Amino acid sequence: MPIPEDVTGFEIDADVRQELKSLPKTLADDVARNLVMVARLLDSEPEEAYQYSRVALRLASRVAAVREAAGFASYMTQRYSEALTEFRAARRMTGRADLWPVMADCERGLGRPERALAMAGEPEVKQLDKAGQVEMRLVAAGARSDMEQFDAAVVTLQSPELASPAVHAWTARLRYAYAEALIAAGRGEEARDWFAKAVEADTDGSTNAAERLAEIDGVEFVDALDPELAEEEAEQAAAEPARRKGGEASDEQVIFEDEEDVEEYYDEDDLEIDEDFDGVVPERSLDAEKAEKAEKAEQDETADEAAEADATEKGVESDK
Repeated sequence: MPIPEDVTGFEIDADVRQELKSLPKTLADDVARNLVMVARLLDSEPEEAYQYSRVALRLASRVAAVREAAGFASYMTQRYSEALTEFRAARRMTGRADLWPVMADCERGLGRPERALAMAGEPEVKQLDKAGQVEMRLVAAGARSDMEQFDAAVVTLQSPELASPAVHAWTARLRYAYAEALIAAGRGEEARDWFAKAVEADTDGSTNAAERLAEIDGVEFVDALDPELAEEEAEQAAAEPARRKGGEASDEQVIFEDEEDVEEYYDEDDLEIDEDFDGVVPERSLDAEKAEKAEKAEQDETADEAAEADATEKGVESDK
């Protein structure tokens, strides 16, 4: 696996460097550089991180830090069986209990939530610091949910750490998990309040509490920088002139829905209805209307004069 030139290996923690001193210097440097790449890519590119971890593991499988790094890389890529193997090896080498919660979560990943619950009751949990104990609660509650024991999951998360107003690194995740457990237990109104509390504590965006809160409130977020959305808007803007030119009637046109509307607008003698009529005709101009009225008035006047002359002629004949 290629490693950038700017990666020296000295970026890793001092205690890991201390562990690597058991290796020849050149080998230790190679392992250290691979471990740096694992740390760099673990969150953003976990599959690549996993590949670097396998290189480090081949080079120094007897170093606890290497086994632990390989375990986390496997865990992040959902290779739970491999992860559990590496975590167990690291724990045997160090005797530490801090990997206990993630080992229990691997059991969940393997479809064995009952084992995860059993681990939550082991003596090793008492050896964990506050963050580790909170993590163990999260895993145990997740195992309860896996077993569809939703009310029990809610109870599992209820603790002094949850009730505390103080904000720690794990606070947002704990509040978020509690809100999700409430949702699963059918307690949606309470869940909304806890999603809101999770948002307050989630300063680094470690959860999607804001999105879940918006979803409950019926708010839809639109990403203004979404390239697909921008492309769609551009297509609509490009199509608008074409619709105005060919498909939509202008202000100088009158829209008729059917032939009856046309007949009401025009006199019977004005036009013969075309069977292929498309319903759009131009408005008649005012000059055309005036000319038509004048012509009709003239015709009416001529008819009146003719009728009057005819009546006069008939009167003369009757006198005779």
